Amino acid sequence: MFPVPCEQSRSTLGRFLAPWPLSVLDVHTLRRTGLRPVPMHQFTLKVHSRCNLTCTYCYIYHGVDGSWRDHPPRVSASVMGQTAHRIAEHARTHELSEVRIALHGGEPLLSGPGVLVDYIRTIRTVLPADCALRATVQTNGTLLTEKALAALAKEGIRVGLSLDGGTSAFNRRRVDHAGRSSWRRAVRAARLLARNPQSYAGLLCTVDVTADPGEVYRSLAALRPPVLDLLLPHGNWSNPPPGLPVRAPEAARTGDRGSTPYGDWLAAVFDVWWGSKEGEGALPRIRIFSEIIALLLGLPSALEAVGLSPTAAIVVETDGEIEQLDSLKQTYEGAVVTGLNVFRNTFDESLDHPGVAARQIGVAALGATCRSCPVMAVCGGGNYAHRYREGSGFRHPSVYCGDLERLIRHVAAALGSATGSERPDPAVSARPPTAMP
Repeated sequence: MFPVPCEQSRSTLGRFLAPWPLSVLDVHTLRRTGLRPVPMHQFTLKVHSRCNLTCTYCYIYHGVDGSWRDHPPRVSASVMGQTAHRIAEHARTHELSEVRIALHGGEPLLSGPGVLVDYIRTIRTVLPADCALRATVQTNGTLLTEKALAALAKEGIRVGLSLDGGTSAFNRRRVDHAGRSSWRRAVRAARLLARNPQSYAGLLCTVDVTADPGEVYRSLAALRPPVLDLLLPHGNWSNPPPGLPVRAPEAARTGDRGSTPYGDWLAAVFDVWWGSKEGEGALPRIRIFSEIIALLLGLPSALEAVGLSPTAAIVVETDGEIEQLDSLKQTYEGAVVTGLNVFRNTFDESLDHPGVAARQIGVAALGATCRSCPVMAVCGGGNYAHRYREGSGFRHPSVYCGDLERLIRHVAAALGSATGSERPDPAVSARPPTAMP
């Protein structure tokens, strides 16, 4: 049986609020029937658990989970060393050819670039020689300087920047603790990265449906990111995202989804991006669009937001606690807790946590509504955290169910028209579940 989390009250609460998968999913039976886990290859390592901004929509500091207060502000050298040991151990056990390290916070640069460099060097020192390391840091940009960027670049750490658009007006929600705009410092970082493309990992933008989609896209593209991530705001059936008319998961079925403001917004951005000319400058790859196109063409997904590929990512907090992905923090208090720590446990042990296993079993994690949906194999049920409903858990369609179908069908139509062939069928056949708990 999986070890009981250290915080017994949170464990009990979680089993009540999310019986699927915490109480219902039988991981032992899954393994006995031959469904093997996918080893972790992406590790999100928390460097600093506080932030110098207080973005009004932040699900970590303004959400239902306040566990960030339980972790020390900064990662220690001992945690870095033990985490590096566990990553190397996992890489050797599973003969991994590559691991990806994402340095996160809070705001990771609150610790200064030296700590980030030390963390990556520590991992690189113990990692097997035949295992490549890809490192990025996700920052709000306010503390990124030329000197810091040079130090990160020397260690091969690329930088991802979080913005809500390419103008001050679009970033009005990204303020510091005194309510002051962060835009001037953030755009300075964006321009610095544009001058150093070898260090530029991309831009991350949370969708605001009240903003003009074409203007948001053009303003972000003007900052010359190689990759643009357009993220749906975290929300679920018990805590719906802003502007989304939500009924109940049972009502989420084809032809009965009502208004789709987020699907409409993303479809509008897609049209501008898809119709852009080569002479307009280098176009960023918009990950959600490229992933949907790949899935429509029958390729596997590399993004949890769509598709059925297993999630192979885990988080290590500043005190060494092994946690599930941060997106779960918008569901209920303690949703990320596994009860594991790098000083006591291996990453292999996390693979048998019901919450981790649930994100690796594809179709078997979906309910009847999703399994009967014509776009299931492309949508994949959407982001796992967006499926949550208090008292039942995560075996529901995404709260963005209708929006995702709207976008997928829109992209499919454009792809079919561009190739001069019949529209690709979004109902790409998916393998039946290996095990249906």
